[in-house]
Amino acid sequence: MKAEIHPTWYPEARVICACGNTWTTGSTIPEIRTDVCSNCHPFYTGEQRIVDTEGQVDRFLKRLKAREDIIAAIEAQRTGAAISVRELGLAARYESALIAAGFQTVSDVLMRLAESGDDGLLTIKGFGAKGLIDLKRALRERGFDLPLE
Repeated sequence: MKAEIHPTWYPEARVICACGNTWTTGSTIPEIRTDVCSNCHPFYTGEQRIVDTEGQVDRFLKRLKAREDIIAAIEAQRTGAAISVRELGLAARYESALIAAGFQTVSDVLMRLAESGDDGLLTIKGFGAKGLIDLKRALRERGFDLPLE
């Protein structure tokens, strides 16, 4: 072994868990802090809890609930969404672009908005930002709640 290249060894290094459990072990640092140990880890305790220090699970569940709320709102409007795209009073250019893309009713438009947002409609040939603004205005005037707004 070469002299003076190895770190200092602490044979009585203290390990402290977030749950309050402590024990000693050998280490190159005098104190180690950990979030989970065998006293609080779900595998060892048999508990069914989610260990999430960053809140990632909460953010995912929040996004999932928002999506479910949007779909539920669209389904609730479906009875009133049987209105034809022609009845919205859009300019002929935008109306024909929507119909050519396969949108016959307002529910078709609302489903596309919920699935892919504004980009889903802006990819339609002949239907640009002005058409999207006019479409959203017409939908709001008829009392439809637009998804993602």
